[in-house]
Amino acid sequence: MENVNKFQSFIILFMVFIGIILGQIDLLQTYSEYLIMPSLMVMLFLVFIQIPIKNITESFKNIKFTLTSICINFIWTPILVFILGRIFLNNNPDLLIGFVMLMVTPCTDWYLIFTGIAKGNVALGASILPLNLILQLTLLPVYVFLIGRSSVQMDVLNLLNGVIVSLIIPLFGALIYRKLAISKKGIDYFEKNIVSKACDYQGYFLNIAIVFMFASQGKILLKNPQILLQLLIPVLLFFIINLIVGQFVGRKLNLSHEDNVSLNLTTLARNSPIALAIAVATFPNKPLISLALIIGPLIELPVLFIVSKILLNINQEDKTLN
Repeated sequence: MENVNKFQSFIILFMVFIGIILGQIDLLQTYSEYLIMPSLMVMLFLVFIQIPIKNITESFKNIKFTLTSICINFIWTPILVFILGRIFLNNNPDLLIGFVMLMVTPCTDWYLIFTGIAKGNVALGASILPLNLILQLTLLPVYVFLIGRSSVQMDVLNLLNGVIVSLIIPLFGALIYRKLAISKKGIDYFEKNIVSKACDYQGYFLNIAIVFMFASQGKILLKNPQILLQLLIPVLLFFIINLIVGQFVGRKLNLSHEDNVSLNLTTLARNSPIALAIAVATFPNKPLISLALIIGPLIELPVLFIVSKILLNINQEDKTLN
């Protein structure tokens, strides 16, 4: 799955093309929209199976790292996203909401791959994962409402309903399944057999959902090709600014290179699958919001690969100077 994650941007692009082609068939276009949410719910169920929520206390063993990560992800980042969104996307409310939903949700999976590439502290990065998940599930509706409520008509109850349908049901289903599977098979069997397969299959179901999304809404993208260009500048600025902030803060706190890499990547990588699931459930009649969340990773994943190489080179230069 590591190779799949590293090339996920190309896979997503391929799925986009497949979806657009299938969407030219009227029957497939009509019914594909009903298959998007089930695919995303299965994908999130598989994601949540892998996350040991009960181990959330592990992150507090390194208080300095955890508090810094939380402050950047859940205080600084929403402020930065608000500023970038208002500057570059204020004239396109749907894209603004999609941008907000993409950028305020820290990643819960593939950032660990890039942490490994950059020789970072993967175990430390993994320890913050359950806390990041809980906080983003709790705060995403708040961020969307506060930042985007003046951009689109938004029903708070509808937003909360979208979170419950798209996230809470898969989350509790995964928690129950995880507990039953471990009690029956044991933790070793669960980690080696079930978690590894869930990691593979989550990507498959995400790609299936993307195909259905573009089969149902691809014609809108073809009519609005400027969407990618509109998102490009604010998304790139987000990564550049947060990389600089992460490096500056990490050095001021005297974090080791390995810990600083983990800090940088957990505050850079974003969680488009979770945001996409909420968008589909909450804004079914605003496809540009969901399209923004699919296009985002086309920009994000190549950038994360480049960032991981930059961080690796920084470490080598530091060793040379020392």
